[in-house]
Amino acid sequence: MNVRIAEDWKQVIGEEFDKPYFAELAQFVRDEYSSRRIFPAGRNIFRAFDKCPFDDLKVVIIGQDPYHGEGQANGLCFSVGDGVPFPPSLQNIFKEVHDDTGVPVPQSGNLDRWAEQGVLLLNAVLTVRAHEAASHAGRGWEQFTDAVVRAINLHKRNVVYMLWGSYAQRKGSIADAAHNCILRAVHPSPLSVYRGFFGCRHFSQANAYLESVGKSPIVW
Repeated sequence: MNVRIAEDWKQVIGEEFDKPYFAELAQFVRDEYSSRRIFPAGRNIFRAFDKCPFDDLKVVIIGQDPYHGEGQANGLCFSVGDGVPFPPSLQNIFKEVHDDTGVPVPQSGNLDRWAEQGVLLLNAVLTVRAHEAASHAGRGWEQFTDAVVRAINLHKRNVVYMLWGSYAQRKGSIADAAHNCILRAVHPSPLSVYRGFFGCRHFSQANAYLESVGKSPIVW
């Protein structure tokens, strides 16, 4: 696994790449890519960091692991490439954005446009076997992404954390609520979306907070 990550991210999480757990993780990932169908494409494993430089980061959204269907995962949580049908959770996210802010549902599910405005779209696990959800869980990715959240919490204040579902909320519990904006709701999955994701108004709340601390809002 070739780790290519932006220089400003290396300065805050670079030491993780030298730890024994990461060497074991990297070997596992290399073996998986050489013998199985793995998503996302290898060049996109760390794409969330490339699209959202650390210096520009304003919002953190945490997912669980990449989409495991053909052609879906692109390295950003909840995001798919141009022309790919919206998975159900993404459909629900766009519905809430529309209901909350009035922004029309977009033609593309590619969330690069969010990342490039400072939204880190971070999956807890960065790789997955085709058609096998959570197949790379427990291999070391969680330790790495916990370190990412800790580094953000240590080096930045006034960050918005959008934590959807109990898994994301546990991971985001690292963040200091005294110096950041922590927004919690159920997951946008069809199984839970009507239990409080619809109507959570996280997108307008995030922008109101960003503006209150002198930062530009996100164009959702």
